[in-house]
Amino acid sequence: MADLAPFHIAFPVDDLDAARHFYGTVLGCPEGRSDADWIDFNLYGHQIVAHRVDTPPASAAHNPVDGHAVPVPHFGVVLPPAEWQTLAERLKAHNVEFVIEPHTRFAGQPGEQSTMFFHDPAGNALEFKAFADLGQLFAR
Repeated sequence: MADLAPFHIAFPVDDLDAARHFYGTVLGCPEGRSDADWIDFNLYGHQIVAHRVDTPPASAAHNPVDGHAVPVPHFGVVLPPAEWQTLAERLKAHNVEFVIEPHTRFAGQPGEQSTMFFHDPAGNALEFKAFADLGQLFAR
């Protein structure tokens, strides 16, 4: 697979200190630039920006996928399997409550993947996944 360009996403949070702790300490994202109302983080080479808002984000909707209620919208990164497992263990060590526990989705089917879902303190949904065969990322 060709080198991917880093993506950028800005998302709302109602507490920058809580965002700094969650993204910086819990997820281990290095902090970049910041201001009184926003913080840049390096999420596995991608630029994510927590922007302080007065009203917390609305609760996510859900969509059924492989027997689970997947929160929508959500964002995250596809990691190599070993990094995904390390992150799952890190989240458990920080007592992060999972919306969908780390597990294998579509077992034995095209697109088989490891996945997990959780929320940040502001209620933004995140999904991290891994493929034993990254060539299955867009399998049909």
